[in-house]
Amino acid sequence: MNKTIRRASVFCLLTVLALLVRVTWVQAYEGKALADDEHNRRNTIAQYAQPLGDIIVAGSPVTGSKETDDDDLRYKRTYPRGELYAAVTGYSSQAYGATQLEGIYSDVLDGTDDRLKSPTDLLTGEQAAPGDVLTTIDPDVQKAAFQALGDDQGAAVAMDPETGRILGMVSSPSYDPSGISGTSDGDAWQKLLDDGKKPLVNRALRQPLPPGSTFKLVVASAALENGLYGSVDEPTDSPDPYTLPNTSTVLSNENPSAPCENATLRTALQYSCNNVFAKVAADLGQARLKAMADAFGFDTEKLDVPVRASESVYPTGMDEAQTALTGIGQFEVTATPMQMAMVSAALANGGELASPHMVAKVTDSDGSTLQQYPDGDTERVVKESTAEQLRSAMVTVVDKGTGSNARIDGAEVGGKTGTAQNGVDNSNTPYAWFTSYAKDDSTGKQVAVAVVVEDSGAARSEVSGNGLAAPIAQKMMKAALGR
Repeated sequence: MNKTIRRASVFCLLTVLALLVRVTWVQAYEGKALADDEHNRRNTIAQYAQPLGDIIVAGSPVTGSKETDDDDLRYKRTYPRGELYAAVTGYSSQAYGATQLEGIYSDVLDGTDDRLKSPTDLLTGEQAAPGDVLTTIDPDVQKAAFQALGDDQGAAVAMDPETGRILGMVSSPSYDPSGISGTSDGDAWQKLLDDGKKPLVNRALRQPLPPGSTFKLVVASAALENGLYGSVDEPTDSPDPYTLPNTSTVLSNENPSAPCENATLRTALQYSCNNVFAKVAADLGQARLKAMADAFGFDTEKLDVPVRASESVYPTGMDEAQTALTGIGQFEVTATPMQMAMVSAALANGGELASPHMVAKVTDSDGSTLQQYPDGDTERVVKESTAEQLRSAMVTVVDKGTGSNARIDGAEVGGKTGTAQNGVDNSNTPYAWFTSYAKDDSTGKQVAVAVVVEDSGAARSEVSGNGLAAPIAQKMMKAALGR
């Protein structure tokens, strides 16, 4: 009898111990996992239990919080100028999560970041006062870009070449994040998802497209850096018309009367001569072109500004004819407006590329800095002499060539136009590009800009970088220079 009791006692003891271990595991480990689960409604309730911190532009918040009648979801995110800044802020939604700066800094903005908590907060688990995110955006540049793009489908980016500060970022069509920040916005959300123009996509960062002739700046840089030609004013070996290597395909120029045969790099940029840059690309070969493109930022998988940009691509594994086509920004070359702004910025900054960023610092509720993003963190892309020559050629493009609509009285403006094929056999409306820089020596202000217009509604014959994109860039540059 005693043996039976002992066995039963041991079994009961082991059962109790197993239960205690299981309870401890659930409470200590799985409990934390459940508490941290993004689908845990209590987390959402806590996130919006107090007003959120703000995203700041030039000292003023471009976000806000509004008290609601819902006890579970006490505060709703608001955006006083939602469409204007949507490409910068993203959205913070009680139903659909958060994106861009709202998503990256959600812990700071809702007060759950441990850096915001006092020792007492850490002990009690109380939510700390939220912090703020201070951007580098210039409201004048942002407004100029937004108004100039208007109803056109496209995007624009402006940055300071010396510091890397992003001064403006606009994607069109835009949307108002306030419309989807509550809990009963299903119709508004579905409308955004169903819109064929994809307003939720930040085209400035996440829509790589063929850059067309704006890529000729990268090809010209490679030609000078690799000694293929000694200067932008040395004649090239470029027959016109030019037949793609090992094919019978003749590459034509947009302007048949342009002086493109054996043209200098300056003249070839001025008139956007396809024959010259296709021949230069074929002569350089894909390895040297890829090395130059990569130096400017192409094929970078993790370009964070701090929102991650999609990768801009210079392809590999091509034959000679395909390599020649990359020289005019076609075949499988793709770039975001952010990337093409970086190209102009590096040339404007003496060949050094400053790391682009649109957040200056993150602060707590008292304004003390939690995190700071330094200006002027640079890497050399091309020699200073190469950058100087290409700036001179870009000025020629604006003063005497295809970029005349970007001129600004009293300022040095250089640029490059581009019209990129779209669709099979260029069956869709081409993309209109313009990338540029502007400097005002009297004030020391400078800016680099890239603009792409995907669709303006204009007739196909009226689509050009100078006609559609350059005027937008000009307005952004004027705003950045204080004009």
